[in-house]
Formats: sequence, structure tokens, C-alpha cells
Amino acid sequence: MKRYLELVWAILALLTVFAYLLGYLKIISTFFVAVLLGTTFIKGQLVIDYFMGLKDVRLRYRMIPTLWLSTIILLISLAYYIPI
Repeated sequence: MKRYLELVWAILALLTVFAYLLGYLKIISTFFVAVLLGTTFIKGQLVIDYFMGLKDVRLRYRMIPTLWLSTIILLISLAYYIPI
């Protein structure tokens, strides 16, 4: 289990560095915003599954934070894409 957590932590760190570099290099387009929102969902789901310990519980309990995360990402994407 410890190896999985280390691997998940490395993936989270890589996705965070990727998002930081996109912002630092000012690479902003509608495509990259969608990519960042997708990676944010992946990062959130990894945190929910492994660090909150919900990977092995019933699906209905896992869906509560997943639906919350999906709603927030959907609202952020609507706020970004509606003015375009």
C-alpha cells in the first residue's frame, strides 16, 4: 500500500508541476484550460480514493465527494467558457 501512495503522490506532484509551468509560461488557451480542468479532476479523484481512504468503500459513499468535485469543475468551466 505504501508503494501505491508514493506513486500517487508522484503523479500528483507531476500534475501540479505541469499546471504551474503552463501558468508560468503563460500558455493559456481554451484547450489548455480544458486540460487543466481535466487534470484537476484527476488529482481530486486520486486524493479522494487514496488519501481520504475511499477507494475500498461502497460506491454511493465515494460518489458524494466525486459529485461535489464534478460540480465545482463544471461551474468553473461554465464561468470560463460562457464569456467566450
